Amino acid sequence: MSKLKIGVIISTTRPTRFGHVPAQWIADKANERPEIAAEIVDLRDYDLPFFDEAASTAWMPSQNANAQKWQKKIAELDGYIFVTAEYNRSISGALKNAIDQAYVEWNKKAFGAFGYGGVGGARAIEHLRNIGVELQMVSTRSAVHLAGADFASVHPGFGGTKSLNDIEGAIGGAAKDMLDQLIWWASATKQAREADAATAIAAE
Repeated sequence: MSKLKIGVIISTTRPTRFGHVPAQWIADKANERPEIAAEIVDLRDYDLPFFDEAASTAWMPSQNANAQKWQKKIAELDGYIFVTAEYNRSISGALKNAIDQAYVEWNKKAFGAFGYGGVGGARAIEHLRNIGVELQMVSTRSAVHLAGADFASVHPGFGGTKSLNDIEGAIGGAAKDMLDQLIWWASATKQAREADAATAIAAE
């Protein structure tokens, strides 16, 4: 089987965001794995409007060109790693809006998560997992949680001067577990999607 195409989604868009730092770190870790071809997918690059289509792609195609561009990117990937901050105990509005801009493109695929913030984005990731159920997705059990003193030590806004490589002892094990599980689930769902597609072609 060809390498799994994994999108590492930076899910905040503010000028002062931190998300690009853990996104690059986990993308590099993913690309060390022979099973994965990972790429950064940045919400800033898509300029998505607030969802205003007549219906989700579960029912009809979107009309907005930027939404179509986003859906095309999501569709070509086999799985995802959401890099998410925690906004008021949930994911960012930008990420929720981006998720809502697609439906069938997410279906029957796997995802993991890297959360950061006071409690390591734990509550945001739990919300994300619930959203994934509705999207017919599979979540890894393990996630990476960058929290507390470790978070402060790498975030410039808190005076942090370390890199994520400097604290790999704290987060490296979780990253390995998450990637192990993502490879298993993304491989399983990819094979199942390919089998479904072959069956559909044979039935024509």
